[in-house]
Amino acid sequence: MLLALDDAISTAVLAGRGAGAEVFGIIDLNNKIETRISAISLGRAIQFVANASVLGYDVRNAMVLYGEPGTPSLRVWDCEHLWAQYGGVLLQP
Repeated sequence: MLLALDDAISTAVLAGRGAGAEVFGIIDLNNKIETRISAISLGRAIQFVANASVLGYDVRNAMVLYGEPGTPSLRVWDCEHLWAQYGGVLLQP
């Protein structure tokens, strides 16, 4: 069941990787403030969340919202998994 869910998420993300997304719950550790990122493609949002901890951000509470209302959000683990599995393919149009 979990594998089928992962496949469904991967398929949806790959199909919509160029669509708009928003990132919430990122804390800039230098300024100690929450950073919200909008007007970014889904692929770039996944890349950012997957790599943000090395850039000085706390991503433990990060969520990537995309697609139609009601589409499940992506959490940090989802972004790390998707970036590790697909990498640069997520950035292609």
